[in-house]
Amino acid sequence: MLTSDMSPAIAPEASKQSLAVIIPTLNEIAYLPGLLDALRTQTRLPDEVLVADAGSTDGTADLARMRDIRLIPGGMPAVARNAGAHAAGGDLLLFLDADVLPPPDFIALILEEFERKEYDVATCLITALDENPLDRVICKGTNLYFRIMQPVSPHAPGFCILSRRTAHETIGGFDESLRLSEDTDYVRRAKRFGKIGILTSTRIPVSMRRVGKEGLFRLGLKYAWCEVYALMGKPVRAAPFEYQFGAFSPCQSSTDWVFIKTFTSLGQRMQFWIPLLRFGRNIWGRFNL
Repeated sequence: MLTSDMSPAIAPEASKQSLAVIIPTLNEIAYLPGLLDALRTQTRLPDEVLVADAGSTDGTADLARMRDIRLIPGGMPAVARNAGAHAAGGDLLLFLDADVLPPPDFIALILEEFERKEYDVATCLITALDENPLDRVICKGTNLYFRIMQPVSPHAPGFCILSRRTAHETIGGFDESLRLSEDTDYVRRAKRFGKIGILTSTRIPVSMRRVGKEGLFRLGLKYAWCEVYALMGKPVRAAPFEYQFGAFSPCQSSTDWVFIKTFTSLGQRMQFWIPLLRFGRNIWGRFNL
């Protein structure tokens, strides 16, 4: 549990904890309705939902108002999440991006596991919102990498982070000076004061729209560049490429998928991929991915 000079260790029961869901948005009219619907049908309802909007021009803010969702000024993801946490009254803060779609028992499962394992900050395993074969492979690989790296370099993708308010405030929230990897920086700093983990009782479906727009290889190079900084324990304060926010339409098929599907089909005919696929299934089964 959180043990620093700034905040005492506590272990409240999940049933006594109020939960605020904070959603940063910028032109998310295509995805936000689905997320809000999913939050309304949870078996354990959030106590509060806030949308921190960065000046959408597509009706996102109007939608939040029509749904009676609390709307506050946002900004880049780090700014929006901090603004939401400051405005919210919850003991627990669940940061979600607009393009995720939690299943009905999602909140109930993550809160139970979060409290049982006495985490201060946690994320969960992911699955693809649009289940084409490439998306499934990407998500399984991401889950495996996060679990392997957790003891050395913890990760918690910004589209799903659950934090105790005490932990969030102790580390000063998200670093608003960062345009990239502010989520990785957040959990890296949180690890100094508390217990960080990956929740395995459920998975959150997330859109693969970045892969669809930028392509797997191009996006992979960007993430690899950021990962070098993460492994060195350094925040990303400058990058040789632009970070896009609010510029992604509903998911489209990646142009890389055409090439990969063709290559994989050829490899299967040549019996080249069979041992590798068997090995992959064994690894994924072992790590419950």
